[in-house]
Amino acid sequence: MSQIIDVLVVGCGHMGSSHAHAYNKMEGFRVAGVVSRGPETRGKLSEELGGVPQFDRFDKAFAEVRPQAVSINTYPDTHAEFVMKALYGGAHVFVEKPIAMTVEEGQEITKTAEQNGKKVVVGYILRHHPAWQKFVEIARTLGKPLVMRMNLNQQSSGSEWVWHKHLMNVMSPLVDCGVHYVDVMCQMTGANPVRVSAIGARLTDEIKPGMYNYGQLQVTFHDGSVGWYEAGWGPMMSEQAFFVKDVVGPEGCVSIVKSKGPEHDFGSSDIDSHTKTNTLQIHYNQLDSEGNFAKEDDFIDTRDEPDHQELCDREQGYFLKAIREDIDLTEHLNDAVNSLRIVLAADESFRTHKTVTL
Repeated sequence: MSQIIDVLVVGCGHMGSSHAHAYNKMEGFRVAGVVSRGPETRGKLSEELGGVPQFDRFDKAFAEVRPQAVSINTYPDTHAEFVMKALYGGAHVFVEKPIAMTVEEGQEITKTAEQNGKKVVVGYILRHHPAWQKFVEIARTLGKPLVMRMNLNQQSSGSEWVWHKHLMNVMSPLVDCGVHYVDVMCQMTGANPVRVSAIGARLTDEIKPGMYNYGQLQVTFHDGSVGWYEAGWGPMMSEQAFFVKDVVGPEGCVSIVKSKGPEHDFGSSDIDSHTKTNTLQIHYNQLDSEGNFAKEDDFIDTRDEPDHQELCDREQGYFLKAIREDIDLTEHLNDAVNSLRIVLAADESFRTHKTVTL
């Protein structure tokens, strides 16, 4: 039997809690402690996990627990620091996206993981979603170039708006959420990004000076493919068309279609709605001799897809597999750095009003 891996969970918010519960139910992991500056959140999570040790500081927790793995689910400005400390301390790492605040930090993490023989998995949850995997697979059959249109706007209030404002002390929605979707674009094209531009707007005075809570980026790839991504957070955002996932190629298009009806009535701030697909619609470009469509659209029902917790379970299952089977994660980490490079270029474009060449 493989050795049980003691994992230290750092950050006890929504994602940290979900990942902790995933570890707790897996035979290969044992939650050895939880870390959070907030006594209520760490106390609640500790109790849910059966009373595991709780700490308010990373360094103290790591020194006492001496874990074989660390799960980092804190705000992005602490990611690189905690990842490097864990790697130098001899631990494998799962870290929520983005991998770091700068490309240079991401590259240093990649280099250090390789030098120390440790695994680093970045939280690109869509890579573990079967419907999104199918979405990417179909997009690759549509020919080149591709036109990729994606957004995720969130009409947030209450605790969600408080959380979003805290995040915007560190980075914009375009950067924080954008890494997910430009990663999907990179998977679809298999091409290198060459040019990025962006627009944005500051729609509230409740965020720090210089920050913006709405943005849209446009990225061009070396094969001629283009994509845009739009993200906005706040109580002013519209619930209309908050979820667009659409890819067009010479051979047709594929779209994620949200089902209608009360049983599928998810608001834009509901985290389950961010990954839900319900249906994939495939449209074909072929015309008959009279110029009419020769083939009807296909619809793939994906309503049996995993929910948010199940996706976290799959994600941590992959982390365990990477450790036990010594999976080479070089490409995975390079992809994480590449997607970060694109969204940071978009942020630069917004602030300088210039297109950024990569």
